[in-house]
Amino acid sequence: SHFSQRPQYPTRSRPLSTIMKLLIAALLTSAASAFAPPSSSVAYRQSTVLEVPIAKSNTLNYNVASRNNYRPLFMGWGPDPIWSAGAVESNIQACPSGLCVSLKLNVDDGTEFMYPGQYVQVKPSGDTDVNPVFLAIASAPTGTPPKPTPPGKKKAKEEADAAAGPEPSTPEPATWEFLIKKTDNNDWITNIKPGQTVDVSQVMGGGFPIQDNLEGFKYDFPTQNVLLFATGSGIAPIRSAIESKQLNISPAGSGGRSCTLYYGVKTPDDMPYVSKFAQWEELGVQVVPVISQPDLPCESGAVWKGRTGYVQNALEEDGVPIPRNSGALLCGVKGMCESVKSTLLESGMFEGRVLFNF
Repeated sequence: SHFSQRPQYPTRSRPLSTIMKLLIAALLTSAASAFAPPSSSVAYRQSTVLEVPIAKSNTLNYNVASRNNYRPLFMGWGPDPIWSAGAVESNIQACPSGLCVSLKLNVDDGTEFMYPGQYVQVKPSGDTDVNPVFLAIASAPTGTPPKPTPPGKKKAKEEADAAAGPEPSTPEPATWEFLIKKTDNNDWITNIKPGQTVDVSQVMGGGFPIQDNLEGFKYDFPTQNVLLFATGSGIAPIRSAIESKQLNISPAGSGGRSCTLYYGVKTPDDMPYVSKFAQWEELGVQVVPVISQPDLPCESGAVWKGRTGYVQNALEEDGVPIPRNSGALLCGVKGMCESVKSTLLESGMFEGRVLFNF
């Protein structure tokens, strides 16, 4: 209930219409307070980040995420971007079809990027007329996450951190990689040349909440297996997770977690990072590429002989091993994510271990 106390009415009788007016006024007041922003200020630090939706919505979203026990509350797309300069190191074609480009940016400070799945906004340098693009960082995190707090000491640490305020950090230059799908209105960045500069926002989003849900004793069954699902350019934050070492995966027989990646695109020519598949396999990731339209001709001349259909179909065919001991990371088109999540939950996976980066 939004009432702080029950309305007190005089003991003498009132006409019914008067009582109804009082009740309606009270309800309107409480409803308004439900949508009002908090009046008190909220502690903020650079290591605390905001979860936001991938696609724009006409509905205002209140989204909260925390990595260091601070909980800022923002409406819609999150905090206003704080712009700094980024220099283009390289921009190359990411797949034979040219559907995507792989962009490297040099930034002055990479310490804020601590979790796979985080993103930045990017816009032309000094240009206020072009809407920024939202890009998940595809390379491994360049910052160091804070150490998790033992459950029994969490409250005390929250109070101590709140009293101390944000911890100062020393900027460390970094190079970030991005995978960008070409569209009709983003040629300013997909065609950008090395040496040019862009405006880059602070790191945003909470990324995949790996530490919160795959580690520790939140669930009775430890995580022994990780499933990864991606379509198209959604492979970018999944690549970051694989190369981050935060998933604690390892080759079979090495004592770490097992891992399978299901990655779907339309044709073999549309698939980025093929050259990295062998490296990922060495890290302990079984890569399962899935082609949805294998009969389409490829300019490269490639003829597909692997799995066909959709990522969700491949999962249904393979099933979910040890679901109570498994977790999953998903990024891609809505239909795939919804279908895969449904299959995982039906198999018995904990809902809290089905992770998204938004």
